[in-house]
Amino acid sequence: MEALMAAGSRCDELRNPGFVNLVVSILIVVGLLISYLPQMVRIISRGTSEGISPYFILLGTTSATAGFANILLLKESRNDIACCKELETFHCLAGLLGIAQLGVQWICFTFIFVLFLVFFRYDTSNVPEDELGGEAPRWQTALLVASLTLLHGLVIIVVTAILEYVAPEKLDIWAPALGLMAAILAAVQYFPQIWTTYHLKHVGSLSIPMMCIQTPGGLLFAGSLFARLGWGGWSSWGIFLLTAAMQGILLGLAIHYEVQARRRNDHAHNAVETDQSSYRPRNHLHANGFDDDVPGRYTNHPETYADNPEQLARILDRQESDAAAETAPLLHPGGIGDPHRNYDTNRG
Repeated sequence: MEALMAAGSRCDELRNPGFVNLVVSILIVVGLLISYLPQMVRIISRGTSEGISPYFILLGTTSATAGFANILLLKESRNDIACCKELETFHCLAGLLGIAQLGVQWICFTFIFVLFLVFFRYDTSNVPEDELGGEAPRWQTALLVASLTLLHGLVIIVVTAILEYVAPEKLDIWAPALGLMAAILAAVQYFPQIWTTYHLKHVGSLSIPMMCIQTPGGLLFAGSLFARLGWGGWSSWGIFLLTAAMQGILLGLAIHYEVQARRRNDHAHNAVETDQSSYRPRNHLHANGFDDDVPGRYTNHPETYADNPEQLARILDRQESDAAAETAPLLHPGGIGDPHRNYDTNRG
């Protein structure tokens, strides 16, 4: 009887959703979709998941799976789903926004998991080889990540189905257990990624914009779930508090290495410009293609091509050496290039 009264009270609450909480919940769902897009785009555009730890993907996907199962099995969520039989469509959808939030997160992270498996090899990347750090994961590692992820999801489905039909009251124990599992996996999830980023000293295919959105978004998400579920839903909103804290550490590390990389690139660019500006610009080009510092053999007024006496001496030495080695008929005795030739055509 008390359970029916509690359910009826819950349905009455869903008929009058708070405007602020409703707007925040919708923004979180949309924000989750937007926040994961930069990560998906970055992996696809680079053609590689380089820089992303396979164990980060494994722990993240299993954590999202356990978190989604947790909120589906919570007593409050089951009451909300049951109330949809009595509520209008709008009120039903508004009441299920908390479940939709974790559902969207699970779908997005699962898609990133698929992208990791598709692009885990570095030889298919669209980036220069010198920008790839470390070695690509072996196919055995990718297979292990895929197998453990699928096995984890299958175990949750099987155990939940058995409890639903054999001992439904045990779901109130199983749901918090899943939430605790999700929280632990989420907390541990970022350690391999933090280590990978620290070891590579660059972000690779990890998306900084995604983390910039999700770190404060995780705190907002946790607050939204707390407002909806109260202290009884600690196993749900606690996940996002832990995730936001660990993600904040990873974000700070990624920004630090990205700033260092940009400074190195700027320094190298400035060094190249300085070297180029030190060269004397060409202001003469001879018919034979020689530049100013290497004038042709028969250049008139070589002093105009020298910046100092030493350079003039080198030019004169070269011209004298080239003239001495000349074999062209024009400079042979009597040739038209000979200044002592007699040009009297009547002469035999």
